[in-house]
Amino acid sequence: MYDQSKLSELIRFARIDAGATVIDVYPGAGDWTRLFSDVVGSEGRVISFVPAEVAHFKNDPVGLMRTIAQEPGRENVEAVSADLVAMPEITQPADVLWLHLFYHDLHTALMQARGATAANFNRAVYERLKPGGFYVIVDHAAAAGAGTGDAQSLHRIDPASVREEVEAAGFVLDAESTLLANRNDPHAIKVFDPLIKGETDRFAYRFVKP
Repeated sequence: MYDQSKLSELIRFARIDAGATVIDVYPGAGDWTRLFSDVVGSEGRVISFVPAEVAHFKNDPVGLMRTIAQEPGRENVEAVSADLVAMPEITQPADVLWLHLFYHDLHTALMQARGATAANFNRAVYERLKPGGFYVIVDHAAAAGAGTGDAQSLHRIDPASVREEVEAAGFVLDAESTLLANRNDPHAIKVFDPLIKGETDRFAYRFVKP
């Protein structure tokens, strides 16, 4: 996670407010789910969506999210799991869909094994968001011009490719942020490399469904 000032700025950037319905895709350890739960309050809803593609991981991501949903004060959290492309079938219409350090995985063999191409997933997001809803993507930046070629090997993606793919689904770019940018990132090493882990150059896009 980030320091408090960056967390606050990212929440403002994502347009997450009290009463909102948020879908947190691939929630990891659940830090964002908990944070959003606090922000949206009792009138809001946080859907912690664990892709079936990763549900078999040893850390039991589905069980972890269900445990979080049972914590005191987390009545506004719902843990669900299904194939990525089936997300619209088991989630309610949302104001914001949050994708943190995951978009590049749409271009990996693990995610595509069940048919979750970037194009299919972006269409699913479009279907699930309310008109005027926001699709917020934060990810590790690849070198300019790299396209999607580093997604599998380095876990990075060219921001320009993300924008092109998301706009092809009907979204409009509403804002972008350099809050997490790092010009000292060489972009040529894996994001888990100790030389850059936790400090990668990251981009943030907010798209809107017209």
